[in-house]
Amino acid sequence: MQLYDPLVNPTPQQQPLPNSYWASTIQLPAPEGALKGSQQTDVAIIGGGYTGLLTAYYLATEFNIDCHVLEANQVGFGASARNAGFVLKGSGRLGYSAMAQRWNIDTAKGIYAEFTEAVERVSGLIKQHQISCDVQDTGYLKVAHNPKALAQLQAAAGFIQQHFGDGAEFIDRNTFCEQYMNHQQAYGALRLNDGFGINPLKLLLGYKQMVQQAKVSISEQSCVLEWQQTGAKHRLLTESGELMANRVICAGNAYTPKQFSPIMDNKYLPILSNIIVTEPLTTEELQQAGIYTSQVTMDTRILKYYYRLLPDNRLLFGGRGAVWGKDGANPVYGQRLKMALDKCFPALKHKGIAYNWTGWIAASFDDMPHVFSQNGVGYSLGYCGAGVSFSSQAAYRLAQSMAGITPPNLPLYRQPLPAQPVSILPFGQLKRLGQWGYYHYGWMKDRFG
Repeated sequence: MQLYDPLVNPTPQQQPLPNSYWASTIQLPAPEGALKGSQQTDVAIIGGGYTGLLTAYYLATEFNIDCHVLEANQVGFGASARNAGFVLKGSGRLGYSAMAQRWNIDTAKGIYAEFTEAVERVSGLIKQHQISCDVQDTGYLKVAHNPKALAQLQAAAGFIQQHFGDGAEFIDRNTFCEQYMNHQQAYGALRLNDGFGINPLKLLLGYKQMVQQAKVSISEQSCVLEWQQTGAKHRLLTESGELMANRVICAGNAYTPKQFSPIMDNKYLPILSNIIVTEPLTTEELQQAGIYTSQVTMDTRILKYYYRLLPDNRLLFGGRGAVWGKDGANPVYGQRLKMALDKCFPALKHKGIAYNWTGWIAASFDDMPHVFSQNGVGYSLGYCGAGVSFSSQAAYRLAQSMAGITPPNLPLYRQPLPAQPVSILPFGQLKRLGQWGYYHYGWMKDRFG
């Protein structure tokens, strides 16, 4: 089956839900009705993922602003239900020292504070609304895959401790292998103390319930096929209705088609991720593999691998998928992930893959997420696959901006998405050829340093 590709297909409508491990853990509710006839709202929100639902929640509960969520398929279709469930203090691809070099240390501290608040916000929403989403032990492990990366992690730990005064612990190879995981390709690790794992679909459905309790309208199976603007009014046309709005929030992230709104078009690159989940591991197999923690883990490769032990003792392992959407369902990409997993934990070579699925993430051209609004249109884009936590903060800032509250003076909120550099090929398929070349460069760099 050919997957939806944002650079190829004009809309994401009538797409199936992912056959993921998460979908096997909870029964989806019946979808809400599609938009019918002509309706009106103050703020229309396009996209029923984390960002869209939480923006609606904050608009309704904190600012008493009327809003309406339009979801192209069913809540649970997009990236919010396909990711690995990592709640991390961060988003985008820039490290904090790189932020300080690009801007200054005060800006880096401000962004760090926003990322910290994002993790706290997700944790607070889970507790406040009693969302049962399989919260696991706190801790985020970043694993050095070679000696050079180990030195960089040591420097990163020192930078965080010096400038942010927060929990950043450097772990040497022996301690890591004896106390965390006997990872055959690990040279050591950096541990941050406030990341944690969740079931992303259960969290998403919890958010949906919060929005419904706030009496916000959600229309599913309501893909926006045409967006007309007359003066200050926006007319969003779906297959069976139209929604008139004073303002619009675009929250489709990487599932937004390449031609949708001039404010976002050609300002991000959709990248396909791939995740496998193994059969359950026995206690003996866990001991043989040397897996002693369920903390969320990611390595330092250019083409990163990320993994964690799930509550039922399955191992989740993710990384980059196909370059083109048409190749996304090819089982070879899951098989490559299993080969990488086996190199990390050779004792698990005999374990089979029980689940394999894909999902699009959005990368901005300056490696940072952007939460921006102008002339009644707002968006949040560029999480780079790390949006489970920051989407909550982005949603809150988007809601504030719609209420007339100026967000903090940070590049996250004050700068729009940059247009693609001239050096990047402009057309969809050519852009993917450039991505293909970058993957091969990354593979060589990761392997040979």
